[in-house]
Amino acid sequence: MELHPLEVKILQALKSGRKLSTDDIEEKTKISRDSVSRASLWLASKNLVSVEEREEKYVRLGPEGEKFLETGVPERVLVDSILKAGGQASHDQLSKLSGLKSEEISIAIGWAKKKGWLRVFKEGKKTVLETKKPFEVGSDERILELLSRGPLLKSDLSPTLIEGLNLLRRRPDVLIISRKIKRLVTLTDKGLKTVAKIRALVPEVSRLTPELIQSGDWQAVKLRKYDLTAPVLRIWPGKKQPYKRFLDVLKEKLVSLGFKEMEGPLVELMFLNCDALYMPQDHPAREIHDMYFIKSPRYGDLSAYRHIVKKVEATHENGWKTGSKGWGYEFSVQEAGRLILRSQGTPLSVRALISKDLEIPGKYFSIARCYRPDVVDKSHLTEFNQVEGIILGKELTFRNLLGVLEKFAVEIAEADKVAFRPDYFPFTEPSVELSAYKEGYGWVEFGGAGIFRPEVTLPLGVSVPVIAWGLGVDRLFMMKAEIDDIRTLFTQDLEWLRKKKMV
Repeated sequence: MELHPLEVKILQALKSGRKLSTDDIEEKTKISRDSVSRASLWLASKNLVSVEEREEKYVRLGPEGEKFLETGVPERVLVDSILKAGGQASHDQLSKLSGLKSEEISIAIGWAKKKGWLRVFKEGKKTVLETKKPFEVGSDERILELLSRGPLLKSDLSPTLIEGLNLLRRRPDVLIISRKIKRLVTLTDKGLKTVAKIRALVPEVSRLTPELIQSGDWQAVKLRKYDLTAPVLRIWPGKKQPYKRFLDVLKEKLVSLGFKEMEGPLVELMFLNCDALYMPQDHPAREIHDMYFIKSPRYGDLSAYRHIVKKVEATHENGWKTGSKGWGYEFSVQEAGRLILRSQGTPLSVRALISKDLEIPGKYFSIARCYRPDVVDKSHLTEFNQVEGIILGKELTFRNLLGVLEKFAVEIAEADKVAFRPDYFPFTEPSVELSAYKEGYGWVEFGGAGIFRPEVTLPLGVSVPVIAWGLGVDRLFMMKAEIDDIRTLFTQDLEWLRKKKMV
């Protein structure tokens, strides 16, 4: 059997037949920890050793424990100060006698009573605390003393010390318990037979150097063979978070298709979020349960949009020049100035349409962070991403919109089927809802789309058709990656983040 020099050294370290930890092997062979772990895997794959994993718990002092180490536990400080005062003290004297703060005194009294160190009684209107003798060091204090020398292995502690450990764990920030995987390596029967046959090692080299050739030593060495099938330690190279990577790729695709990115603030004016989109001011979606309202300042500055506000106001009240009758109510400019967290990506489309840099024909997109009060579950979060887009052009039709939506479902989410259903939005007509199906995953609703109504585009100075969509990009990724819980997208689970393929 071909054995690597590292394998031979480990086998020789184990020839006694005893179990050794990887730390023990490292110390015995002077091989690095990574090399020991790697060679142990090789040997295990050849059935020469068995590797057993055990979880060990280590205990060390937390910030409060460090303080206790310097001053003593509060109940010890309290009892010692009462003994120095003659064995009795009123509650009012405790702070001066012990130097403890009022909140520490309450804690100290509680623990001293539990330990039987203190008697508390009333004497007239006074509360008196009494202790009669010094008390032995408790198991919790012994743990603190032991920890002053360094971390402890929990499995090494006696039952008495475990009791002390449990007492300290009931106090916040006194102890920090960490877990470590310990690997124990032992020879198999096959490994024992192999060790007995190992001869003196012939020096091996992985490459020929000029020095070896010039000196002639190359004749005395053995060229090392590489086993490409040997198992290796898993490594986790740095990579982008999978969902962040997906968003970046989506952005790159849209830019490569000629789309320009729209930008805007997270704190938005109600005017741009709702009013400019022809959403009436008494619409249910504008209530407190569907939006986050900014507490301070409550209102923003509309002066930059003064010329548009008048047109939007007239459109809401009587239709202005759009051919509509409007909503028939008195528009509130003050309400239009209300500040909210952006509840949808569409205000970015409004900002693009009123921009002096607007191009017609033109294509625009944004990946917008949006906020809505909601009950968090496997399909809803209180903040989410939308991929928002608009295309302007004289010849655009509803068919163009359906084609764009189908591309998103099939090429981005990798859906197998697409379905369109009629829907209603105050700012588009006709309106449609996009749903898609993936084999083994099911149907998912992605969001809405439509053609902006004249009541939206004309007050903003746009007279050509504008097709628009706002899709839940979180859900697009969920279907593509076959994830069924939206919370997974933002998880801190390292195991999932490491193993998830870049899609």
